[in-house]
Amino acid sequence: MNDFNHSFSRRRFVQYGLAAGAGMLLNAAKAQTVSGGHASAAPVYRPITAKGYAAFDNSGKLAPWIFERRAVGDNDILIDVKYASICHSDIHQMKGDWGQQQYPQVPGHEIAGIVAAVGKNVTKFKVGDRAGVGCMVDSCMRCESCLAGLEQHCDNNATVFTYGYPDPTSPSGITQGGYSTNIVVRDHFAVHIPDSIKLEEAAPLLCAGITTYSPLMKADIKPGDKVGVVGIGGLGHLAVKLAAAKGAEVYAFTTSPEKVRDIRRFGVKEVIVVDNLDKLQPYKGRLDYMIATVPVQFDVAAYAATVKPYGSFTLVGMPDAFNITLSNIALSQSRVNFNASLIGGIPETQEVVNYCAANNIRPTIQMISAAQINDAWENVVNKKARYRYVIDAATF
Repeated sequence: MNDFNHSFSRRRFVQYGLAAGAGMLLNAAKAQTVSGGHASAAPVYRPITAKGYAAFDNSGKLAPWIFERRAVGDNDILIDVKYASICHSDIHQMKGDWGQQQYPQVPGHEIAGIVAAVGKNVTKFKVGDRAGVGCMVDSCMRCESCLAGLEQHCDNNATVFTYGYPDPTSPSGITQGGYSTNIVVRDHFAVHIPDSIKLEEAAPLLCAGITTYSPLMKADIKPGDKVGVVGIGGLGHLAVKLAAAKGAEVYAFTTSPEKVRDIRRFGVKEVIVVDNLDKLQPYKGRLDYMIATVPVQFDVAAYAATVKPYGSFTLVGMPDAFNITLSNIALSQSRVNFNASLIGGIPETQEVVNYCAANNIRPTIQMISAAQINDAWENVVNKKARYRYVIDAATF
């Protein structure tokens, strides 16, 4: 078993396999009802063809791939993907930065589209609804965390993330993400997209939006609070807009001077270009709260020192191997409460989509075709994205 799969226990994987095998045998003699305008019967295991872009190795280059999704189950919906946006996490995972991967693998966990079919037990969606899928597609749905709407922290370690996770219901053996023409997902793990927001603008909210919204809401930002945002990319620019919408004085910290003009338009109080750490000294102990979206190694303690004693610093970026180097002595001297945050649950994901739709908070996006994905990935790594690339799924 490779390093990545060691993050799932061997016992869990065997349990998945046994459950899947039993389910297929049990269902082999039954028919499955799928509503697509009118109810229609379909064989239990008739995979759905999808076209997309996949990684075939850890080179960081994607290529077209035709593959199969599972059939629509009783509790599933089929979404015709219209737009999928690019997250730095896609690049990390496909390149193996977070552990050895199984290929081919389709990335993408910021997915927006139209419901094309629903399983017979589904009441949350109907055909024609606008729907989105974010970073996870299943969990145990029974434990304390799942019942509390924190499916990303499933107590039974049964959270299934949107791509690259072992999935016995998938013809490829792993979950496949949203850089594709369609996706089949358990209805609970999809959210409604209001008519007041464009699908292409909603897509980035399903990871970048919820990843920043969740800790900002837990920080209980109030009007006039001084909030720092470190790293003004796909996540960071939304953190700025969300904090500003809450009435905060936002201080944006960036290493990219060419972004300053854009950032000022996002509603900040001040932009600080950190070409060396000395630029942080004037802000020592001034901020009420700071969120950092940086997905690589950086001097966490130096930035955390800009927060008032006993204020909080939240890290949402995920560097190589998920590890960050900290100076414990520096953190102890600044007396800042350091924490990390992982996306948000399904109820909170619906909340951020609704909040942004209602309050005219929109990500700044660049539309691309599938053929431009590899170039876009290079731009993300080189900090050239402005600020979220969104792929038109009609070009797959």
